[in-house]
Amino acid sequence: MPETDDSLLEAERISAILSSHEVPVLVIGAVALAAHGYVRATFDIDLGVNVAIRDLKILEMHLRSAGFVTALHEPDGDDPLGGVIDVTSPSGLIQIVNFGDRFPAVIQDALEGEKIQARPDLALRVIPLPQLVVLKLYAGGVKSLADIIELLRRNPEADLQNIETLCRKYRLRGWNRVLAELEQLG
Repeated sequence: MPETDDSLLEAERISAILSSHEVPVLVIGAVALAAHGYVRATFDIDLGVNVAIRDLKILEMHLRSAGFVTALHEPDGDDPLGGVIDVTSPSGLIQIVNFGDRFPAVIQDALEGEKIQARPDLALRVIPLPQLVVLKLYAGGVKSLADIIELLRRNPEADLQNIETLCRKYRLRGWNRVLAELEQLG
């Protein structure tokens, strides 16, 4: 498990580099789950971006020139992601997850939504709850479904109608299964 404070500071530094190249960043993944009240173990910090793959390559070069150790994983035709940059630092792994060319609307909508900070002393933004649920639904799988259920259980004030509207907007399937699971759990 990463040293959370050190990892968040590294993520903030990475976010500042990306932002200086006009690439906004959102915290997604387990750290975003924690920011919304559901803490679970994680070994990395995930940052969501929305760029073309050629720009992701340029961002990797900028991160390397800033002293980070990076590895770019380009997407193949079946990949639901638009590439990932692994950034290894002494405080742990930070992954820059790109949704550009695959699912850009969710990041764009999240950037226009509620501004939630990862920590009050950091500029690092966390994805709003509705878009986090949508990203988890997009990711699919049993773990993501469990994350969604637990996240919504811990946020009973969540606007389920808004999330359903987003799922329809993005043409995602599986929301009815989430609702059925929630109803079964009472």
